[in-house]
Amino acid sequence: MPYIIIVVIVVVLISALFIGNYNSLVKARQRTMNAWSQVEVQLQKRFDLIPNIVEIVKGYAAHESEVLKEVTNLRTSWGSAQTTAEKHSANKKADDLLKSIFAIAENYPQLKANGNFTLLQNQLSDIERQLAFSRQFYNDAVTKYNTKLEVFPSNIFALIYGFKTAEYYQLGNEKVKDIVNVKF
Repeated sequence: MPYIIIVVIVVVLISALFIGNYNSLVKARQRTMNAWSQVEVQLQKRFDLIPNIVEIVKGYAAHESEVLKEVTNLRTSWGSAQTTAEKHSANKKADDLLKSIFAIAENYPQLKANGNFTLLQNQLSDIERQLAFSRQFYNDAVTKYNTKLEVFPSNIFALIYGFKTAEYYQLGNEKVKDIVNVKF
């Protein structure tokens, strides 16, 4: 009789270990997925704002059709992006396009004084701050999740259950201080 109690206790402890580790890994993965969706929300806000900025800029710049075509292509690539890498690529292109748009704006003092342009510029600044926070939050969630996948004993359970590491959000290898070449 005492052996049966010991076996039951061991089985219960092992079951609790499996269930606890599995649930912990699922929660970490869900936090990572939630954090990524917050990054996507901010990126979508930004992509929605870009055409409004272009509309105002094209009233002042003579090269509006090329800029508008780039925005249309960019929004299409963002909308059809399925993988994280494709979304990173679309985001990089948006960064470059915004730099070009604001470089154009520098040449038009009356545009910089336009209230709508200023409002959109301020909205974009707010979105960029929120996006930076969301990226940091996502990378923190990825760090916690990936750490769980590597530390003992959860690494064993991650292997058993097929959990995969998550990718960090990276802006790329380009230098931040590179000069922007505006081409229309």
